[in-house]
Amino acid sequence: MPGTSAWAEIWGFMKVRKKWWLGPIIVMMVLIGTLLVFAQTSALAPFIYAIF
Repeated sequence: MPGTSAWAEIWGFMKVRKKWWLGPIIVMMVLIGTLLVFAQTSALAPFIYAIF
């Protein structure tokens, strides 16, 4: 499938193979990655790093 995005590939894999447990893992990885990127570029970095 040329032109298919990575998200569509992941969704198709989860739908066909019934791997629904991957959904929460992917969501948490995206959220933590977003938090880390935000923490590097803000004044809140010391407070966010204290959580971990």
